[in-house]
Amino acid sequence: MIHRLPLTVGLFLLTMCCSPLIAQQDYDPPRTADGKPDFSGVWSNASLTRLSRPGNIDTLVLSPETAAELSGKHFHNVRAAKDLLPSDPDRTAPDVVKSLPPVGNYNAGWVDPGTDYGVVNGEIRSSWLIEPADGKVPYAPALREWLGSRRALRTTPDDPETMSLGERCMLGFGGTVGPPMLNVLYNNYYRIVQTADHLSILVEMVHDARIIKIDQAHAEPGAPLWLGDSIARWEGDTLVVETTDFHPGRGIYGPLYYSNDAVVEERLTRTSDTVIHYEFSIQDATNYTAPMRGEMSFTAVSDKVYEYACHEGNYAMPGILKGARLEEAALESSER
Repeated sequence: MIHRLPLTVGLFLLTMCCSPLIAQQDYDPPRTADGKPDFSGVWSNASLTRLSRPGNIDTLVLSPETAAELSGKHFHNVRAAKDLLPSDPDRTAPDVVKSLPPVGNYNAGWVDPGTDYGVVNGEIRSSWLIEPADGKVPYAPALREWLGSRRALRTTPDDPETMSLGERCMLGFGGTVGPPMLNVLYNNYYRIVQTADHLSILVEMVHDARIIKIDQAHAEPGAPLWLGDSIARWEGDTLVVETTDFHPGRGIYGPLYYSNDAVVEERLTRTSDTVIHYEFSIQDATNYTAPMRGEMSFTAVSDKVYEYACHEGNYAMPGILKGARLEEAALESSER
């Protein structure tokens, strides 16, 4: 895995003058046999920008100078630069400490979150959310209270159902599969395969495939789908995707939580050979105090999408549950 250093201000200004991330007004996208814009290919939304705006940033749009300063100080970039330094063969033994640091953390060689803040229509963005204006998710008080109780429950290994869908290898973590499709710590790749009546999005993290029906009706009420029921329609050269009827298990899996009434809309528009402009809106009056709206850029990549073999559910889960049962047995034995 190759890590790039953050853009300098000068390089960023040079890039912006001809950036493919700026929408081309008269751009005519490649088209399928039926004349529709073709989204097929592998795309990435890797970026230091995230769904919500960090507390130390108070504007949606960052200046090139501010973006370069923030990316230069960003944890992942600092760690990558440190990890790339050659080791010192003459270094002394490490200090003796009372306890070792936590094991299992990734070093920079294992992650690829992106090195720069995202650019949308020529603007450097501090968050994908543009509404609410503060760039924060407007959680309803009842949802916040529920999340607090849920965190306590997750530390209790009573059964697999108390663990998150990510720990059980059911769905990708961090909202990568969506909708909306959010960037995470690594594996921010999406392979799109398109036909006249379906759009399939294979999400590398962890193995999910969204099957979106084009010009078809929502399914009749029945067994809810993990990723909801997605249908799409064309508005000119923009594909508009509406998703409803989320599985209850998906509804309680963050970072965005959905009630039975949630409706998520996504809009995909090719604005150049290398960019998909991606917009989304979320309507869910039960879980949020205001609607949300955001946008990001997906960029074309030549890399391949490889299988992500999620083994937490295969190996860690049995160990966690067995360990808890052994502790319970030992406690019962001591109380006799």
